[in-house]
Amino acid sequence: MPKPQRLPTIDEQTVLEELQVRLVLPCERIRWNKLVSKHHYLKNALLVGEQLRYVVINAKGTWLALIGWSAAAMHLKARDQSIEWSERQREGRLHLLAQNSRFVILTPRQQFPNLASRAMSLCLKRLSEDWQRHYHHPIVMVESFVDRQYFQATAYKASGWQPLGYSAGFKRVAQDFYQRHDRPKELWVKELDRRAWGWLRAKQLPPPLARYEKSTPPACVAPTQQMPSLFERFNQVPDWRQRIGKRHGLPTVLSIIALACLSGVGQGYRSVSRFAKRLTKLQRRALRCWIHPDTAKSQVPSEAVFQRVLQLVPRRQIEAIAIEWQNDLLGPVPATDAVVIDGKEVRGANVILVNAIAQPSQRLLGGEAVDKKTNEIPTARTLIQRLDLKGKIVQLDGMHTQHQTVHQILYNQGADYSLILRDNQPTLLQTAQQLLPADLPPCMGEDSLSGRTQGVPSHRHPND
Repeated sequence: MPKPQRLPTIDEQTVLEELQVRLVLPCERIRWNKLVSKHHYLKNALLVGEQLRYVVINAKGTWLALIGWSAAAMHLKARDQSIEWSERQREGRLHLLAQNSRFVILTPRQQFPNLASRAMSLCLKRLSEDWQRHYHHPIVMVESFVDRQYFQATAYKASGWQPLGYSAGFKRVAQDFYQRHDRPKELWVKELDRRAWGWLRAKQLPPPLARYEKSTPPACVAPTQQMPSLFERFNQVPDWRQRIGKRHGLPTVLSIIALACLSGVGQGYRSVSRFAKRLTKLQRRALRCWIHPDTAKSQVPSEAVFQRVLQLVPRRQIEAIAIEWQNDLLGPVPATDAVVIDGKEVRGANVILVNAIAQPSQRLLGGEAVDKKTNEIPTARTLIQRLDLKGKIVQLDGMHTQHQTVHQILYNQGADYSLILRDNQPTLLQTAQQLLPADLPPCMGEDSLSGRTQGVPSHRHPND
């Protein structure tokens, strides 16, 4: 541990022993920001992502130091190599790290030796608990950057931090955006629990931390060598967008959306955008992503691009291309698969889609958008009408337990059905409860195909 230039006097030692670290109150935030902007060498108080601000005070309440914490850096080669975690582990566990983004001592430099290390130690003792209270997850490791042209990292050394190497010369200015500043800084880290290194790289987090691990977007299931063929198919779709300001080709955007759906990403534009950001360099090259002229790196479309394209895309044409490519890649849909028809609202789009999915292979069979003047019931009938369902079992939830829908499936499409009886059909539900055996499977429980809780099932079998 480095020795201070001098030892504190008795009065100074008393002040250090009486130091307190507390969170900045909402009414004090403007003052905190102004002081940090004035005294910190970066001349700003910008904190990105999850963040906490602390003030270090003496027994009289005088502000002696300021400490600011924010979300950890997205990518740090030295840190990630030291932890030895995979890309998926990093995405799911990065929020368990915090970054000391601002640290300002307000007293004269020669006053109160050991103030910085004492303040940092006190802050670290309460950081995880405070983070848990504000953001509902703990912190197990912290990081910070030191510009060695100005500072010697003495406080970090005295507080038990360790250096890992230097950054690549970028600064984070938004949640997912960085700017190059060409001033590499030294990276320092400290575990808040001696087991943190092992936890973060472990195949599974220990039970107390496992519930805080974030779910990560599915990886792309399609082989990279198959992606150019998907691009060529979508190249048949005319691009209706204006040429001014257009960076990303329409086949690239549509290919990424199709791959995201085939890989099982969640509903919504953000889910597609997160999936796109996980594409590798080779995958981006295969999809002919736009190359930034300054960095010469392939860039994927933003969330806004996916949103604008999907709002105006010719759905039937895109569906036909995607399904044809899916079947060429994976082969025909298994004959034993059931057909599950269900409606989902596209998050952030104010659009409801009724989709037909083959289960358990999870292959897309088709989809229809619900018109604002109607609902899922007639939309599902429109979808059923254009699907080849002969010899299949079609499963729908209780909303679709309608005579017209059953007639269409049974007599028009030559399929069997499995429907759920709920309170929307009280007479039929009561009859089924009286006539059917109580143990007729599937009983009350979770539906193995759609995952929904069932009521009483209504079946039609081939021999009926």
